[in-house]
Amino acid sequence: MIRSELVQKIAEENPHLYQRDVERIVSTIFDEIIEAMANGNRVELRGFGAFSVKKRDARVGRNPRTGESVEVEEKYVPFFKTGKLLRDRLNGG
Repeated sequence: MIRSELVQKIAEENPHLYQRDVERIVSTIFDEIIEAMANGNRVELRGFGAFSVKKRDARVGRNPRTGESVEVEEKYVPFFKTGKLLRDRLNGG
């Protein structure tokens, strides 16, 4: 599902809301999650999962084309851990 499909689904299930308002709500939610993670905070949505940021240390990698060693700088990457309710639902529970 892409963002526009999510907006469409929410708008269909809530006919009292204008589509532009649903778009603004969805964008605000995503923006807040991104902002919290950019500040190094964890975002937990009960039953769905938790978004956090993990640090990857600098390392020596390898260029797959040439095979030569390449320095890879440290970086921060998003991490998602599923909640119990989502995990159970995916596994037929």
